[in-house]
Amino acid sequence: MSGLLALLTCLAFTSAAAKPNAGLKTWGRFRKLPYPGDKAFLYDTFPEDFIWAVGTAAYQVEGAFEKDGKGLSIWDTFTRGGNRMATGDVGSDSYHNLRADIRAIKQLGVSHYRFSLSWSRIFPNGTRGSHNEIGTNYYRTLIKMLKDIRVQPVVTLYHWDLPDHLQQTLGGWSNPEMVGIFKDYADFCFQTFGDDVKYWITIDNPFVVARHGYGTGVVAPGIKNDPDLPFRVGHILLKAHAAVWHLYDRLYRPRQQGQLSMALASHWIKPSRTRLESLRECQCSLDHVLGWFARPLFTDGDYPPCMKERLGSRLPSFTPEERAQVNGTADFFALSHGAALSFQLINDSLKFGQLEELDLRMLLYWVNAEYDKPPIFVVQSGWYVLGNTKTEDPKHMYYLKRFIAEALKSIIIDGVNVIGYTAWSLIDGFEWHREYGIRRGLYYVDFNTLDMKREPKTSATFYRNVIQRNGFPELPENRPAQGIFPCDFAWGVSANSIQVETTPSQFADPSVYLWNISNNGELMRLEGVTAPPVRRTTHCADYATIRQQVDEIRRVGVNHFHFALNWSAVVPSGDVAHPNSTLLGYYRCFTRQLLQANITPVVTLWHHTRQRSSLPPPLDTANKWLNRWGTPEAFADYARLCYRELGAHVKMWITLNEPNDEMVSYQEGHQMLRAHALAWHAYDREFRHSQGGKVSLALHMDWVEPAFSFSREDVEPAKRVLDFRVGWFAEPIFGSGDYPLGMRSWLRQLNSLDLPVFNEEDRQLEDSYTYRAMLEVQHMIDTTWIMSPRPVVPWGLRKALNWVREHYCDVPVYVMANGVQEDPARFKDSLRVYYLYNYINEALKAYTLDGVNLKGYFAYALSDERDPGFGMYGHVQEEVIIKASLSNYRNIIQHNGFPIQGAPPQQCPSMPQPCLGCHVLVKRPWPVVGFLTLVGSGVLITLGLIIYYTAKRHKECY
Repeated sequence: MSGLLALLTCLAFTSAAAKPNAGLKTWGRFRKLPYPGDKAFLYDTFPEDFIWAVGTAAYQVEGAFEKDGKGLSIWDTFTRGGNRMATGDVGSDSYHNLRADIRAIKQLGVSHYRFSLSWSRIFPNGTRGSHNEIGTNYYRTLIKMLKDIRVQPVVTLYHWDLPDHLQQTLGGWSNPEMVGIFKDYADFCFQTFGDDVKYWITIDNPFVVARHGYGTGVVAPGIKNDPDLPFRVGHILLKAHAAVWHLYDRLYRPRQQGQLSMALASHWIKPSRTRLESLRECQCSLDHVLGWFARPLFTDGDYPPCMKERLGSRLPSFTPEERAQVNGTADFFALSHGAALSFQLINDSLKFGQLEELDLRMLLYWVNAEYDKPPIFVVQSGWYVLGNTKTEDPKHMYYLKRFIAEALKSIIIDGVNVIGYTAWSLIDGFEWHREYGIRRGLYYVDFNTLDMKREPKTSATFYRNVIQRNGFPELPENRPAQGIFPCDFAWGVSANSIQVETTPSQFADPSVYLWNISNNGELMRLEGVTAPPVRRTTHCADYATIRQQVDEIRRVGVNHFHFALNWSAVVPSGDVAHPNSTLLGYYRCFTRQLLQANITPVVTLWHHTRQRSSLPPPLDTANKWLNRWGTPEAFADYARLCYRELGAHVKMWITLNEPNDEMVSYQEGHQMLRAHALAWHAYDREFRHSQGGKVSLALHMDWVEPAFSFSREDVEPAKRVLDFRVGWFAEPIFGSGDYPLGMRSWLRQLNSLDLPVFNEEDRQLEDSYTYRAMLEVQHMIDTTWIMSPRPVVPWGLRKALNWVREHYCDVPVYVMANGVQEDPARFKDSLRVYYLYNYINEALKAYTLDGVNLKGYFAYALSDERDPGFGMYGHVQEEVIIKASLSNYRNIIQHNGFPIQGAPPQQCPSMPQPCLGCHVLVKRPWPVVGFLTLVGSGVLITLGLIIYYTAKRHKECY
């Protein structure tokens, strides 16, 4: 009776401590983490005793399927049946290439190597009576060689390759007799290898073994007739594991001091909706895959309630004694994550209407919460590449980086006790149901060579570097910089266009109103009464939209505003002799009002977009930039018109905005370069001496990072891409006056295509700039980068700025448009706040540390109304909303960067206030002076008369 009481007390205590369904809080917790700060890459290191491992499975890599007395496994039989096209008979032939594998393990620098024992190589028919000494010695040799290079073995007793004899005679894992047989096999392994093994895995991924080996038939032994059989198999697998754990705990742990667990695999799932029902369905999905085996081991010795409710009698039940036998039989949580299961062997029926995704960090947190904070050893993690991939495997490398980074955040930020990480796998091999169609190895195996030559992939080099540094230690370039920009730094904001109001909104209402000044001061409109039309000249003050837009720009705190004119609207016919004078007048008023607000206008003549050419209709319909009437010449005439009409107020001009689009042909680009040069020279010859302005063009720039920075083969192509994308337009203007030499030679080599040739007149392109304008964004996808929807990689801006400095010396640089797209409904636009802070900080590093001649920075964009998703102003119906990013950007501007705390404030000379009418006094002083004298005399005479009559009236009162 006392024994039963003790048992019940133990069960009650375990249940209380484990807090079932505690993992349900995971989704809510991560939803509340600060965005995007929590998504940013974490530079830090793992604990000093962290386990760095790599792994393989016997059937995938060993080969030698009939050699030295080995018996057949269920995979040897399974791969010869049905529509199977390949076998693992040879695999990577590790049986004959042990030294090559050991050499690879040593090169990686791991502390542990996970491998599995081939049960049928040790016991050919599955039982001790068939013991094969040669097969056993193979593993003795492997363990000894690992010991020689100071690598600890992590040994899996069963990784899916059951001796075929047991399947044929007993029905494999569907037979309860397997519990005792597996226990005896484990006993032999503990006795034979246990003195040198501190980590044991009994069974790998029992979910796949049960569901797909005995349910769907996707993997060996390929049984698929009985829908309830997987649950009976899972039941037996749990009992077999528990029996082995108790055997080790009782007979071997006291001497060998090892630890033992079962490797459990899981996907991750996120709710399709934010409702509690969706969260419960996510929890149930994890329970049906991971919880099926984890809850009996770590919580209460029984299956998850969700499984019991939905499966009913189909799910076997444990007796109280069995629950006590199973519960607590894992010394650590062995977690498998990645391509073996995720998006491969989880069908929709197990997702319960929710969405599967890859998120190791959230899975680790869920396991930690759901199973009462166990030590977690990630015993399999990684991704895959296609079977034709050789040694360059960027996809696998970046997934490894992502998973390792998530494990680091789990430790540092979430407080999860992750004790180790295992990259999967060491070498390419036979990939189960996908055969040789994919590769998962860190080392490439050439299956067509006799010796199965191994070569390290890029992922291997990456993993070795991570291990050497024990994670991702923070480097000086990763830290935020402190410092300020020069006093004359141009702080700006950009917009693709401005709101144009060709009909003045002021004084346009003909209605008559009564002003109720004695009560509430309201204006009451008189029905049926209209005022006569006002015949007056339009003034700049008549445009309410100008005042509104300039006021919005002023509130940002910038001293420059960049916007584009509409060529097709300014000169609809293409003939500058017949411009849209009303529109030009509006632009003139707009730039004038900017100057009055101490904001320098920066005006683009032509803004390239993929959606529309923005060329005047006659040019647009006549082959655009390649028409025979000369679009470059027409553009130069249009530029002259703008210089003449707006040049008094505009001192910074951009001819072409981002013409270096990948959709633009080389012939079109050539004509665009000619157009820029003609417009620049027109300004230089005809307007610069009187207006004193500057002219350049703005180039779009995507920084291109070599996928493998440690590979020379990738560095050169990355340089070439920059030549093609940026040097294409930059080199003719800022460099040699011709296209990059490498660009010409590569095109000739590639397909005999030649670039257009500049004649002597065209070569005047060189030096046709006054300043350099550019926009930086990233294209290469590293899975650890923040996406929105394009990558957010602040350090790319610094590298891009340095590329310009290295190629074009001390050319002045303006970052003309730098911004990020975010949901317009997010007025607390935390991503944009993060973006602006970090990109500007990288710009500061380029200026202060690298010596880049950086003259200005323009945030993109002003308002969602003109640039949806990019604005610092939002709009709800008629209301304008100031987003959080605007205040943050203004604060950076006010401090002129990121000043060192405690440093004296920057002393800058006060900027002169603009005087738009002063040029009138300079050019025509005498008429103005005469007019002012006349007005002053009239005022004096009026004041004298007022004083005289006031005094006279006062005298008469007496």
